[in-house]
Amino acid sequence: MSSQSLLLLADTILIIHVLFVAFVVLGLFAVYIGYFLKWGWVRNRVFRITHLCAIGYVVGQAWLGAICPLTTWEMALRAEAGAATYSGSFIQYWLQSLLYYSAPEWVFVLVYTVFGSLVLASWFAVRPNQRAC
Repeated sequence: MSSQSLLLLADTILIIHVLFVAFVVLGLFAVYIGYFLKWGWVRNRVFRITHLCAIGYVVGQAWLGAICPLTTWEMALRAEAGAATYSGSFIQYWLQSLLYYSAPEWVFVLVYTVFGSLVLASWFAVRPNQRAC
């Protein structure tokens, strides 16, 4: 596989990672805003279970000290392509700036745990529909 193809695949994984983070973060805001604006879709059981599982996965990784597989795959592809880690296109630079910043490990564990607790609380504060549809 060419280095261009590897970098394109790494950029694709980065975009998927950003979309996952956006789903988790914006999903919580949507639930609470949707409650007040009476958006029915925020009570969709499949959406809510998926959202809860997504943040649960992140919190679990944080407590176990595990690195996200998306990060691992992206880095491996960049290394295989011979590229410096997180160098590249303008979009790549800014998308990475949103996800990768420096802080002690305990800060991430705390933030993920608090955020996960807010998502769990939203399950009770804004009850999902009983049926999946």
